[in-house]
Amino acid sequence: MNAVSPKTFLITGVSSGLGRAFAQGALDAGHRVIGTVRRESDAEAFAALDPDRAHPLVLDVTDYAAIPDAVARAERRAGAVEVLVNNAGYGHEGVVEESSIDDLQRQFAANVFGPVAMMKAVLPGMRARRAGHIVNVTSMGGFITMPGIGFYCGSKFALEGISEALGKEVAGFGIRVTALAPGQFRTDWAGRSMDRTPRSIADYDAVMDPLRAARQAKSGHQPGDPAKAAQALLALIDAETPPTRLFLGADALGLVDQKLEAMKEERDRWDALSRSTSFAT
Repeated sequence: MNAVSPKTFLITGVSSGLGRAFAQGALDAGHRVIGTVRRESDAEAFAALDPDRAHPLVLDVTDYAAIPDAVARAERRAGAVEVLVNNAGYGHEGVVEESSIDDLQRQFAANVFGPVAMMKAVLPGMRARRAGHIVNVTSMGGFITMPGIGFYCGSKFALEGISEALGKEVAGFGIRVTALAPGQFRTDWAGRSMDRTPRSIADYDAVMDPLRAARQAKSGHQPGDPAKAAQALLALIDAETPPTRLFLGADALGLVDQKLEAMKEERDRWDALSRSTSFAT
């Protein structure tokens, strides 16, 4: 952290988990933090972290119409947003056939549409100042997939794609965009925070039952340290040329490497058919 130039962060979902760790890390480093929460009681708890530099903002990121005015009010109190961290979201667990379209819509509302609405709220100011950094917290599930969390992976794939494209659109304005993709961190993501579709189709028992049991058993014992993730975020913000995508955790890197190898093998195996679709020259 550059102690002589504190920044104003806007971090969504700071009441718990990685969002709370990100906010605490930024506050400890001397930054100002606007943190969104959904309940007044959580707002009071967040403000108590630092009465001068912790600015709670009661906001549900799926209330898209409320976002522009809420962000404007927060900026009048804390200063123009220089770093947006789109962290708020949740995981949905359920095989695709058993899960409803309503489940899918709720997942994308929180994990995709809300973050996009937040980006649209801060981009005019960042563009006018020709500076800013947007960090979209995705997941290793935005690149690798696992059975039973298809809607979640789909939402994170979508946010990854939007992040990468946006980065190319705004690079000329001095705005940087990074997808921050954590592996398994010791939060309540796989515990009380996860939305689980009830099981209903026996054909999926062999796939789904062991996965659900293992995920619940691992909750609270994940290898990733949220405080260290917060330090990685600060290093990312300070980087002169930040990456388009940053994976967090050895588990994430291992699974990503496996997928890259499998993609290369499959791409090479189907090379001739892929090339067969062009007009003859």
